[in-house]
Amino acid sequence: MNQLQNILSQALSLFIVVPLVAFLITTLLKNKSEKTIGSIVRGAKIFYILLSVVFVAGWIVNGLTPISYKLAAIYQTDHFVFAIQFYYDEVTAVFSIVGSLLFFLVATFSKYYMHRDEGFKRFFNIILLFAAGYNLIIFSGNFETLFVGWEIKGLCSFLLIAFYRNRYLPVKNAFKTISNYRISDVALILAMWMMHHLTHQNIAYTQLDQAREIAAQTNHASMAMFIVCMFILSAAVKSAQFPFTTWLPRAMEGPTSSSAIFYGSLSVHVGVFLLLRTHAFWQDMLWAKITIIIIGALTGIFATLIARVQPNVKTQIAYSSAAQIGIMFIEIALGFHWLVLIHFAGNAFLRTYQLLVSPSVLNYLVHHQYFHYHPPQNKAVSRLKAALYILAVKEWNLDTMMFTYLWSPFKWIGKQVQLLESRVGKISLIVVALLAIDAAFITPGVWAGVSGLLPALFLGVALLILLASFASRRSARECWDNLIIPHILIISAITINAGYIHWTEVILYIAGVLVAYTIGIFCLQKTYSIDKDVSLNKFHGYVYEDKATAVLFLIASIGLLGFPVTTAVIGIDVFFTYVDSGQAVLITLLALCFIFIELAAIRIFLRIYMGPHKKLYHPVAFRSS
Repeated sequence: MNQLQNILSQALSLFIVVPLVAFLITTLLKNKSEKTIGSIVRGAKIFYILLSVVFVAGWIVNGLTPISYKLAAIYQTDHFVFAIQFYYDEVTAVFSIVGSLLFFLVATFSKYYMHRDEGFKRFFNIILLFAAGYNLIIFSGNFETLFVGWEIKGLCSFLLIAFYRNRYLPVKNAFKTISNYRISDVALILAMWMMHHLTHQNIAYTQLDQAREIAAQTNHASMAMFIVCMFILSAAVKSAQFPFTTWLPRAMEGPTSSSAIFYGSLSVHVGVFLLLRTHAFWQDMLWAKITIIIIGALTGIFATLIARVQPNVKTQIAYSSAAQIGIMFIEIALGFHWLVLIHFAGNAFLRTYQLLVSPSVLNYLVHHQYFHYHPPQNKAVSRLKAALYILAVKEWNLDTMMFTYLWSPFKWIGKQVQLLESRVGKISLIVVALLAIDAAFITPGVWAGVSGLLPALFLGVALLILLASFASRRSARECWDNLIIPHILIISAITINAGYIHWTEVILYIAGVLVAYTIGIFCLQKTYSIDKDVSLNKFHGYVYEDKATAVLFLIASIGLLGFPVTTAVIGIDVFFTYVDSGQAVLITLLALCFIFIELAAIRIFLRIYMGPHKKLYHPVAFRSS
């Protein structure tokens, strides 16, 4: 490695460190310090632009050689390595420069747009954290680093959709969006899990060619097919492709400037980045290319038809952006990668501009319509056009179908097992948890005869508990207590299935979960003391009374599900590797458990601390934003 490349490698971490430092500094400031906060944010963004341009220049001088740099190994055993690794090539260069310019433009615009807003500081905190997460994604050199950024980006997206937290629809749509995001997160985890079993190591992006050859030489085509399906699913959900498109316009509930940076330009293109980055693995799979083309084509057709009839400007832009990303999916499948990068840059700048000027355009159009109104003329419309119009207005019922066929069955199951919330049910759960601990750690020899059935049994019980919490309308404290038992059952099931597991990994997982659980109990107890009510049958809006407790409970919620704020994130990633590639039932149950742990925890947070406040002495927001 020459000296210039060494300097470039060392400088990669600055793309993550600078926005994180700015985030920490602005967190300590007061909301009234608008000038200081604005200066820090713009300074960080200007530095980001200069760093991106200088880095590209140095990379070109170095001969356009891709840079791979391993920063640190956070956790390492004989069979697993959790390392932070960076990678830089032409894809990263384009996404970095576009991101730096758009971050600066949106930050500058937002300084005036968010002036004197109650959430001025909160808005810029989240934007800076998102910048760090976005850079972790585009500069990632392996899937572990990508996943950390993936989770940070999802959290920031959720927080900005629910930015107007005293309204009903922003909170509801934030939950709907994060529900889709969790599917994407788990799909990415499953891809990493199967890739680990295929290659027997944690690979970097530079080793994807070798992974493809291993799959071909060892006749593991089914494993490679599963990995690619998970890549496609994760990318489709994150980029709002068919049939997950409808979450994108719902995500426009946040401030216009956040909609611009998230759902018009950068965040929504992350799925495109994932397909570009993993192309080396599936480039010879014709079926994968056909699947991506079909998804992109369906999205382009449906989203275009829907966008043409929507009465809301942000909804029109959202569907238009999804349609363009569908075309990018087709371009990736056809191998036109430079065209995709140009297309991405053009679409990102266009949608950002459209969203930022949308309030002014609406104001102009309202005045124009008022002073220059012309009655519409009756025209004959064919049945086909009328049918397409109605279907497009109803968004082809995609939202209804997703709810009916994806989420409703799980909610129905959760309602059928509400017996678990009774006294008998709670005692039964405690007994099952104690038996699981005994079978896994105390006297495993006694259970040797049925050890093959216990992992699936324990994970099945854990899933039922989570579904009951997900559908419950009773006490938040009871639901929160119920979330710790599935973690015990998961640990026991994985330990029994593996036969042997490193105590370090168990401790990392348990430590992270217990810390989050304890913080959550403290927050709920403190909130309960306000007016003795923490039921889940409505939104309470307790953030009015105690913002600090609400933030602390949010940290507890994301810590409980393995977000990178506790050591549980390492434990979750490691635990998946202890499930064999042929154990379809076990991996399905485990994946569903980690989906509904997040949804149940976030649902408690939203219903207790967010939404319209129940007291009449607080402003009551309309249901629609």
